[in-house]
Formats: sequence, structure tokens, C-alpha cells
Amino acid sequence: MSRSMSLRIMTPLAIVVDQPASSLRANDASGSFGILPGHADFLTRLAVSVVSWTTSEGAARFCAVRGGALTVRAGQIAIATREAVTGDDLGTLDHEVLARFRTEMDEERVEHVETTRLHLSAMRQMLVRLQPKPRAAGV
Repeated sequence: MSRSMSLRIMTPLAIVVDQPASSLRANDASGSFGILPGHADFLTRLAVSVVSWTTSEGAARFCAVRGGALTVRAGQIAIATREAVTGDDLGTLDHEVLARFRTEMDEERVEHVETTRLHLSAMRQMLVRLQPKPRAAGV
């Protein structure tokens, strides 16, 4: 059994991390979990959280992710996420970056609700205009 795994964290625009890792910790809907070399194949949806890993030299590394998908397959860990920010200070990532991610996600939800309301209002107006007018009696 190999003592390290390959870790790759990707966004739609870049490969943010591509390095060996001897262990990894992440969070999904069920809570925090860890991955060590020899882990079974695995797929999960990540929460907005900080992913931490230990390099093969023993150094701790951190990356804030805006959700995403994590896969483990044959000693290769891949994380696909909309946004990722690496950093050496866990406190900064945990408080500032995750707070920004959550705020942006809340704003996107509000925008989506407002867009849906506008769409429904337009549909109602179209239905009112398309309804046939009732004819007056005796005409």
C-alpha cells in the first residue's frame, strides 16, 4: 500500500492544487471525514468548508472550497468545485473566505427567487392578455 495519494483540486478555470497528500480531511452533509492511503473508492458532495491535507513531507495545507464533488479512486483524490482559495492560515480561510462564500451563495439564492418572481409575473400578464374577452349578451 502506497503511503501517499494524489490530490487535485480544480475549478472551472484552473487546477488550484495538484500534489501528493498523505491524508485529507473534508466536510459533507454527514459531517467531517478523513481519507488515508488505501481508502475505498468514494464519491460525496462537499459542503462549503475548508479542506485540509498533510503533504508527504508532513506539512499541513488548507483550501476553502465553495461546495463541490470529491472523488477517491485508486489512490487519486479529485475535488471539483466552483471556487477554491488556498492559504496557510486556517483561521483566515475559516472565517473570512467561508463567510464570503456563504454571503455570495445567499445573494445568488435571493437573485434566483427574484428572477423566478419576475418570470411568473410576466407569465400571469401574458395569460391575462391571451384570455378571450367575454361577449356582451345580445350582440
